[in-house]
Amino acid sequence: MSPSDSIEIELKFDVDAGLPAPDLTGLVDGGTVGEPTTYLLEATYFDTADTALARNRITLRRRTGGTDAGWHLKRPSSVPGGRKETAVGFDEAGDAQVPAHLREQVLTIVRSAPLVPVATITTDRTVTRVLDADGRSLAEFCEDLVSAESLLPGGSVHRWAEWEFELTGGDAKLLKRAKGVLRSAGAREASSVSKLARAIGSRPHDDLVRALPKKATALGLVQYDLAAHRDALVAWDPIARENGEDAVHQMRVAARKIRSILASYPGVIAPEAAAPVAEELRLLGEVLGDARDREVRLAANAQLLHREQAPDDLVRALIDDERLHHERALKSMRFALTTLRYLRLLDDLDALIEAPIPGPAAARDARDVAADAIGRAYSRMVSAEKRLKKYSPWSAEWVEQLHTIRKRAKAVRYTAESADPLGKRAFHRAGKEAKRVQNHLGVFHDTVVNRRHLAGVAANPDLSREALFVLGRLDAHEEARGRRAVKKYRRTR
Repeated sequence: MSPSDSIEIELKFDVDAGLPAPDLTGLVDGGTVGEPTTYLLEATYFDTADTALARNRITLRRRTGGTDAGWHLKRPSSVPGGRKETAVGFDEAGDAQVPAHLREQVLTIVRSAPLVPVATITTDRTVTRVLDADGRSLAEFCEDLVSAESLLPGGSVHRWAEWEFELTGGDAKLLKRAKGVLRSAGAREASSVSKLARAIGSRPHDDLVRALPKKATALGLVQYDLAAHRDALVAWDPIARENGEDAVHQMRVAARKIRSILASYPGVIAPEAAAPVAEELRLLGEVLGDARDREVRLAANAQLLHREQAPDDLVRALIDDERLHHERALKSMRFALTTLRYLRLLDDLDALIEAPIPGPAAARDARDVAADAIGRAYSRMVSAEKRLKKYSPWSAEWVEQLHTIRKRAKAVRYTAESADPLGKRAFHRAGKEAKRVQNHLGVFHDTVVNRRHLAGVAANPDLSREALFVLGRLDAHEEARGRRAVKKYRRTR
């Protein structure tokens, strides 16, 4: 069985052992409940010695018994109240070692640390399915008697009873009704977020991004921002490996924002500590950028061809060949994200956040340092705009200068956004203004890149006349789109 993903949405309650289960037939109009089925579940939970996974609300287990024996990885999800679960069966991964696919999903958390057994949990589970009028499963109600042993130093054995109510096809309304019924029957708020957390006494940490004090120092602001974007980088990593929607882009943005902070506040952290991390982030950005650029180009080509009667040879050139290049770029990216060099970068970034070497501006007021940084970035953008007047409109130099303006607008935006925690309206306005410039010139830059790509495709001597004709139409569309973007930029400024 190949790895499978699902979103787990459930309620969890503590109950007294032997508490009778309530009648659930009234939860669904015209619905019924299935016959209770009992299973014996035996699970071994894996983590690092310092429980890095548990502290990040992630559980990894090997479980036998029930209907889904195998390896299971559970982690936070963007779905409200849900957790993402990835399952790998024993026939796919074997039952002795943590599957490579699951380890990759948590690599940015565990780094090079070994995954070792930290707890064993045995659950005597009785499952009752809640069915709709047509017999389709909407939820499962589980009555669990749990025996858990912590394998950590000083660990002990715990026993308790709990109820779980998990959606299998129902909706939030069913979940709300079930919550009322179960509480009325004697269920209490769960004392822990998971069986593992209760077994090992671990609590998720919530201090990755701490609130800034009112009178923050420049170093405090930089640490705050670096931690926020480090967390984003780590969170998007496993999704990017699977080429999830927008994940490579968001991971690349996180890396860029960290570099921007280090560049915008040069006197806050000592350069001998910041520069190596910035350089490694630049190289990471190149790897991510190749995959992202191919993704963007593939999407752009598909959009350009959407309303065209394109011949097969042009579809091959713009779609099939580009998809192959994109897959190769993703493969290179995935390899880079498994290297020791990448893991060392994450370790060095952690050290930069948790134990930075202060620079000469570290103790200055954060607002003053942020104002200076935004002012410098804004001045560089304005200077680039002034130099634009030296070039003939639409000349190669003029186009390149617009690209420079776009990059400097992005620097203003990122620097202003880094100061958002300070709550200064002037900083926010500067960021919004720069974002508009970046967006309009970003569209123009995309058209420039696309037109160059189309010209390269047109240079293929084997292309049909029909393909060349369509390419000419596509180039005209992109030229018009670029001119509209420049017009919007001029109105903005």
